[in-house]
Amino acid sequence: MIIIITPHNTTHHTTPPHHNHIIYPISNNHSFNFVQKMSQFLLKALLHLLIFQLVNSRSLKSTIHNTNLDESLTYIWPLPSQFTSGNNTLTVNPNLTLDFTGNAGSGSVVVEEAFERYKKIIFKHGANKLAKAGDYYDVNRVTVIVHSDNDELQLGVDESYSLLVTKNNERSIIGGVSIEANSVYGALRGLETMSQLCIFYYGIKTVQIHKAPWFIQDKPRFAYRGLLLDTSRHYLPIEIIKQIIESMSYAKLNVLHWHIIDEESFPLEVPSYPNLWKGAYTKWERYTVEDAIEIVDFAKMRGINVMAEVDVPGHAESWGAGYPDLWPSPSCKEPLDVSKNYTFDVISGILSDMRKIFPFELFHLGGDELVGQLRHSSSNGNLPLLMFLKFRINVEIALACLSNQKMVQLQDHNMTAKDAYQYFVLRAQEIAISQNWTPVNWEETFNAFPSKLNPRTVVHNWLGGGVCPKAVAQGFRCIYSNQGFWYLDHLDVPWEEVYYVEPLEGIKNISEQKLVLGGEVCMWGETADASDVQQTIWPRAAAAAERLWSDKEATSSTNTTSAALQRLEYFRCLLTRRGVPAAPDSTLRLSVVYSLVLALFTVLLWCFVNVNKRKLDYLCKTSMLKDFGFGNISAQDASGVKSGKESRSLDKTFELNIPISLVT
Repeated sequence: MIIIITPHNTTHHTTPPHHNHIIYPISNNHSFNFVQKMSQFLLKALLHLLIFQLVNSRSLKSTIHNTNLDESLTYIWPLPSQFTSGNNTLTVNPNLTLDFTGNAGSGSVVVEEAFERYKKIIFKHGANKLAKAGDYYDVNRVTVIVHSDNDELQLGVDESYSLLVTKNNERSIIGGVSIEANSVYGALRGLETMSQLCIFYYGIKTVQIHKAPWFIQDKPRFAYRGLLLDTSRHYLPIEIIKQIIESMSYAKLNVLHWHIIDEESFPLEVPSYPNLWKGAYTKWERYTVEDAIEIVDFAKMRGINVMAEVDVPGHAESWGAGYPDLWPSPSCKEPLDVSKNYTFDVISGILSDMRKIFPFELFHLGGDELVGQLRHSSSNGNLPLLMFLKFRINVEIALACLSNQKMVQLQDHNMTAKDAYQYFVLRAQEIAISQNWTPVNWEETFNAFPSKLNPRTVVHNWLGGGVCPKAVAQGFRCIYSNQGFWYLDHLDVPWEEVYYVEPLEGIKNISEQKLVLGGEVCMWGETADASDVQQTIWPRAAAAAERLWSDKEATSSTNTTSAALQRLEYFRCLLTRRGVPAAPDSTLRLSVVYSLVLALFTVLLWCFVNVNKRKLDYLCKTSMLKDFGFGNISAQDASGVKSGKESRSLDKTFELNIPISLVT
């Protein structure tokens, strides 16, 4: 008998449907039949509980809707570094004007367009209202002073600003709103803060600012505050991407990590190799060069960099739809063929074309899920069985599907499979560096050969904790994205865990702390498309945004949980008022009953996997060799793949479909 465990929805980079089975031979006995029936029953119970949870979430009991606001709290998100406020209420003129002063002596398109956007947000309910003769308003203008005329947007651009809100009167020459910044992007952050202070009151149909005068001095804690968006697993229209970028600016996030391409689809136009986007889902689900440039320009106007990713050598099956020679063989479609110079010619052409689109200094080269054992990092750390549900390609077996001739070519160069992986990653880094990019790689590259990586490499953590401390100790820069907390497709992770995780955990040395560029929440697209991607991103992404912007001391005490929740709920309502479909946080919480059933199900799953525990050592090879076209390889014959041995057929198969969102 065979158990086939099918991970439907997983973290990070799921394999395509035909790679989704983990095959485990097991003896046919009565205990298994009992466990099978019990597991089916419990799985049904889980599904019923999930449905109940979703239905029950419709009856929200928000502290914002049912009680008055706690006036002692500051409803600015993310929380500014330093601020003082008063007790006055100021009215804001609907004919609010901008007075811009810069070193260049002229206006800034970035600031001027931002001012008009925020003016439409602030006066949404009175856009056509004009101040009448005799009407008096306390705030009539916004003065923006920028000390640099350089509008280049790169990593580490100065986003600090100061904001002063006072009342116009005969004794004040600075009445109104005054924003001072060293760059136009600091001015953008100040305009966002100002917009959050402005509240429309329906009874008097007037915009007011409470608790004035305000004096705010603010700057980000980390230079890199990112959101990964996956458009390979589900295509996202340009307008949806723009809406997400717009909403990022509300939370002061500043990097869109665009995971454009993966094994499922290749939607981007590459002029040097025009057949690559034959790997798109359809000819309508594509991005032209002009589309990509439009997205980059749209993001820049909001102070957001776009970091593109081309994940190599794995996650590249879609490339072969247009250029089959990139596949090692027709039955082995990834990783990319390391034995051909042609492979690197294509990569060079892709990066050369993309350099004309993406000016950001960082470029993500992937490099993940090629080395390692089957494992899974659970967010709660108490489900050891589930390590076997995370599928990652073992490079020894991946390269085993190369033809004998190609294997000989590698051996002639004294290259092992790990050497080939290292060679591929380092050569891809050289190509990126030749295009004046700084390479970013997922942490597996650092785990496999840290001493060989280019010293400019930025290590991107995702598997779990402890990687950033190791990386910075060796002089590498690091981006934090621990999947147990900051993977937004993990719907069981509540906002508190997103909020209180610390990117600098385990790093005590000040100079090493500076090597942590920041962090990124990841919106993987296996189970989210244009219909629900924004509800999945928000509001939990905002929890990470405050962790990356605001001072740790002001936001990390456990006694701030209640206050943070009220402020987060307020910000979530602000998002919805601005047209962002942010989900209520209550839909993201698991009930106690659900958790208990999940625990029981896990125990039973552990039991029937251990019925034939001695074959677990062969689980990885048995399943992966089948995926690579070698038929049903038995545990005994797994090591004999080169001779083409196939296993004896087993009489029965039991397929258990497990949505990974239920168990991660």
